[in-house]
Amino acid sequence: MLRPFHLAFPVHDLSAARAFYGGIMGCPEGRSSDQWIDFDLFGHQIVAHLDPAAKPVETSNAVDGHDVPVPHFGVVLTMDDWHALAARIEAAGVPFGIAPHVRFKGQIGEQATMFFRDPSGNALEFKAFADDAMLFAS
Repeated sequence: MLRPFHLAFPVHDLSAARAFYGGIMGCPEGRSSDQWIDFDLFGHQIVAHLDPAAKPVETSNAVDGHDVPVPHFGVVLTMDDWHALAARIEAAGVPFGIAPHVRFKGQIGEQATMFFRDPSGNALEFKAFADDAMLFAS
């Protein structure tokens, strides 16, 4: 069984993080304090830690014709969950940095992907594969 990962990341405003991850993304909230909030991101533990000086990183790498933000994080979803999340993000008016699309079409590793940022500027990528065996295919 695949074990959940844990990721701690900076946010400049915990209320905005709670509204985004808990409200827009639909992540159940776990424990919290006045300095951090645990969220359940599709079974994985992410923790938004308060850093009022947090600033987004604006570095990117070219991937399949797009400027992919570095760093970024997210989850490989089922195709149904990926479509549902894309619709949820679009309905909330969150701008996509890279709109939902299929990358590497017809190639090894073909995947649906999308990128957007949280209110603190942290870049998120969510992807899905029609065939999960392609996740690590080379």
